[in-house]
Amino acid sequence: MTLALPKSPVSAIMQDHCWDLDQKDPLRGMKDLFDLPEGVVYLDGNSLGALPKSVKPRLSAAVSEEWGHGLIRSWNEAGWYPAPKRAGAAIARLIGADPDEVIVCDSISVNLFKLVIAALRKRPGRKVILSETGNFPTDVYINAEAAKLMGCELRCVAPEDMEAVLAEVGEDLALLQLTHVHYKTGAIYDMAGLTRKAQALGGLVIWDLAHSAGALPVDLNGVNADFAVGCTYKYLNGGPGAPAFVFVAGRHLAGLEQPIAGWHGHAQPFVFTQDYAPHNGIEKMLAGTSPQLSLIALEEALTVFKGADMHQIRDKNRLLGDLFIHLVDQELADFGFGLASPREGDKRGSQVSLTHPDGYAIVQALIARGIIGDFRAPDILRFGFAAPYVGYEDIWASVAALKEIMMSGSWDSPAFQQQNAVT
Repeated sequence: MTLALPKSPVSAIMQDHCWDLDQKDPLRGMKDLFDLPEGVVYLDGNSLGALPKSVKPRLSAAVSEEWGHGLIRSWNEAGWYPAPKRAGAAIARLIGADPDEVIVCDSISVNLFKLVIAALRKRPGRKVILSETGNFPTDVYINAEAAKLMGCELRCVAPEDMEAVLAEVGEDLALLQLTHVHYKTGAIYDMAGLTRKAQALGGLVIWDLAHSAGALPVDLNGVNADFAVGCTYKYLNGGPGAPAFVFVAGRHLAGLEQPIAGWHGHAQPFVFTQDYAPHNGIEKMLAGTSPQLSLIALEEALTVFKGADMHQIRDKNRLLGDLFIHLVDQELADFGFGLASPREGDKRGSQVSLTHPDGYAIVQALIARGIIGDFRAPDILRFGFAAPYVGYEDIWASVAALKEIMMSGSWDSPAFQQQNAVT
């Protein structure tokens, strides 16, 4: 079944049309898998995904039975030790990788550092790391520090200049590192095209999938990707601070030298030798002991994707974004909002970002009404559409609430002006 908005972009959309889309939604039943507060429309899955219902009993069992009674025996008896690779295999299905090419460990920042250094070691003599101006800050920080350590130059350029600068850098290119879906605008890079162009110059490519995994169909092996990192607490619903994942294409595993030689990356960690011998497989990306409770929560959260069709999820989040933009145009034209995201759904991830000079206060006023989005400096109101639990009437309710806030001026309250530590 194909769902669609009215064909004419000027056709008015009413609430009953949104209700009808919800009734026909093939993913409608997925919302029942999540524990969402009554009366809340949650549009912040791009910062922290909602809680899958099955995680609570799984964590309770892990704490009271496996930790409480099994104690250290649970590393073996409860299967704790191989959990990073099991969780990696579950994610691999969602990002177009083989099960033995993905493992869960550490954070994006740590995993990116491992990969950048490892990639530069594979391209000795090449001096340029290329990334994006406006990339997520941690990616830029890690690239900059790695460049200093390895005697390279980091160049950050605007997305529209990326291909021209690639050609200019030529055979000096060691590494291209980009975020597939931009964290502020939701704009999508051409993963296949840029990977092909960088590799044709002899460079390697690292993709950050923070805003892609669980939201878009990703085909890492289909585009011949080299490396990738991603977090699990956004669209994968792994919980606050859940460990990240790392992908290394099978062809690179044997010779890869990552810089954090921790004991869990050793070929025989429980021999306790003083000489480091890395594992031959994806386990070489491990360093220290995994945060086991977070890993258990993530592994259980990933079960919501069993049998899920990522193309259906993508179709829905694209249509949710189209609906949101249509309604903003229809209802909010007089209130000074701009559109920071691509208007075309195929060029946009699972989010829509608006701009407004009073964006922070407006977002706080929305949150007070139970419509939870987030703010990104200096003026971005960011709304993430997690297809498994966001419906079309939720979009109608969100834009209606936004219109009421703007018409009443309620956003201009001292209570909404005071910035919190986390925006």
